Formats: sequence, C-alpha cells, structure tokens
Amino acid sequence: MNNEQRDSVSSAAVNKLLRPALIASEKSICEHPMFLEHLLVGLADESIPAALVCPAGCDVDSVVSGAVEVINHPVFKLPILWRQNRRILIKRLEKFRPSVLHCLCESKAALTKELARQLDLPYVLTVNSLQKRWRRFSVSPKFCAKIIVPAKSIAANLAKIYPGLAERIEQINIGTFVSETAGCFSEPGRLASIMTAHPLRNASEFENLFGAVKHLAIDGYEFMLLMIGGGRAERQLRRLLSTLGLLQVVTIIPRLATWRSVLAAGDIFIQPVAGTAFNPLLLEAMSVGTAVAACKGGVDDLIVEDKTAVVFDPDDELSIYGSLQRLFDRREWARQLARAAQESLRENHSVSKMVADILRIYRNAQQPGR
Repeated sequence: MNNEQRDSVSSAAVNKLLRPALIASEKSICEHPMFLEHLLVGLADESIPAALVCPAGCDVDSVVSGAVEVINHPVFKLPILWRQNRRILIKRLEKFRPSVLHCLCESKAALTKELARQLDLPYVLTVNSLQKRWRRFSVSPKFCAKIIVPAKSIAANLAKIYPGLAERIEQINIGTFVSETAGCFSEPGRLASIMTAHPLRNASEFENLFGAVKHLAIDGYEFMLLMIGGGRAERQLRRLLSTLGLLQVVTIIPRLATWRSVLAAGDIFIQPVAGTAFNPLLLEAMSVGTAVAACKGGVDDLIVEDKTAVVFDPDDELSIYGSLQRLFDRREWARQLARAAQESLRENHSVSKMVADILRIYRNAQQPGR
C-alpha cells in the first residue's frame, strides 16, 4: 500500500470516529445560515454524521443537508421544566453518540459546558462578537478544546478578557462562494440601488445616513435605498423618513432567508454603524460584488480603506455623503473596488479551507491529552 493509499485509509478511519453535535441558538441560525449550511455540506461530503441542537421553530430546512439529526431543545417552553428538558436532551445526545460538541453561539456556552461535563466530551466554542469584562460567558478549561473566532479583532478581545485561554483561540475565516462577476453598476440603464442591513434598535443611528441620502436626492442623484432588518425603532424610522420626504426613496424590508440574492441586486452596500459582531451580510455583499461604504471600528476586519471599501465617519453626515458621492461619480472605480474586495475574499475566505480547518479542530479535540 503506497503513502497516498495509507493517507486515504487513515483519513477515512478518522472520519468514521467523527460525530459532531452542533449546539445552535435561534440567533446563530438566523444570522449565520450560510456558515451553517456550508459546514453541514462539508460534513456530508466527508460522510460525517452530525446532530444539530436548536430551538423548535427555527427555519433549518434551508441549511440542513446530509446525515443531520435535528434535536429540538427545549422541548417544553416553560422555564420551570428546565431539568426535564435537560434530561431529554442528554438522552437524545447519548443515542446519537457524539464524539465532540461545537457551540455555535456564545449564548449557548453555559449549556454546552454542562453537556460536555455530563457526557465527558470535548467541545469547541465559536465566538462571533466582541465581549465585555462584566458580561463574561462560561468556559471549561478542562473540556473546551478550542475557541474559534472569525476575525482578528475578536481574537484580540478574547485574549485580553480570557488570558488563561489565549492559546486555545484560533481564527478561522468564515467562508463564502464569490461570484464570478461584480454586480456593482453592471447595468448602466438600471436605477442605482443602495443596500444596508442593521438591526433597527435605535433610530438615532440612522439620522446621519438619512441626512446624507436626502442631500444626494436633492443634488439630483437617482437611486433607491433598501434597508434590511427589523426592530423596535422601525416605526420611529418610518416617521423620520416621512418627515424628511424620503418614503419614495427608502424602503424597509424584513430580513429574508434569500438575502444573498437580494444583496446581489445592489450596487452599493452601506454598513452605517460600527458592529460589535462579525457581519455576515457584509461578507456576502462583498462576495456578490457590491461596492462597500462603511465605518471603521468594532469588528471591521473586512474593511480596508480604498482597497475593499470606502470609509466614512458615522457621526458626520457630510462624510457619509462624500463617500457615497465618490461611488456614484466614479462608477468604474467603484467597480474596481468591488472586484478587489471579491479577490480578497477568494484569497482569505475559502469555504473549503474553513471546513477543512474546522474538521482539523474536531479531530484534534478528540485526541487524548489534546
């Protein structure tokens, strides 16, 4: 048997032992469906069975593929029945016989830690957002084999808050499939479209953006702005749009499962506020070839000024206006910016590398003494 055959047999033997159970929240499924879909497809391609633990009612049909066992938790919605829910979950997992647990959301860190203790299993924890010292999540030094982060900014933040676990932190870039062409200003006769996606929790976060949009409209630029999202400030935002006379220019729609195809119809994508979490919509907007206008700060690893995006000050209406005006007035440059961002994603955000790195972490987590 030659070396290549031995490697193939060895890989197949290791994969046979791999049985990951993914612990997901409703938020992680809603906000990171592409990541979950790509990971499950990768597991299926390697003939690795997986379990997905998630709340009942989550839309998992579009992301589940291959030999995936969906385990709903909690079964009973009443908080007083948490012990019964935990026992049911333990029995379902024991029946599945996982070899490693993977917590996909910080909000499930405590649950995953307890499951790892009761099942005597290693686990991997994914952290997608910046953390605060006064709001620390729970990590088991004994059972937590690795902490996966999608950005350097998050890795640095975690290492500062959890110095004892710094060696377990590893950055794995979220993978995406990059379009062959750039959608930015690709159809000269079409009305230009601007997209933005951000939780509508605070109306004041959008005041400067709306002011810049109003100035663009007054100056004769023809476009439409599509806001993807929802939240408690939506009604207040609609009143503000009415006051500014922008109801014919700006449309608010809820977040959709097919948002990649929505983003592909845009020319410009705006990130109006510095985010404390990795923004998968920004990643997908870049992947389909929209020109990005964004502010720095928070988790801003994807934003490189005048290389992958134009950058503005979110507190300065004229700064936002100037950035958008540059993209409208220099459309070929905007297309070059979009293509450069796509090339950066091809180099650094490969789906195959993401899946391979996660599988490597699963295998290493199962090693004695890890």
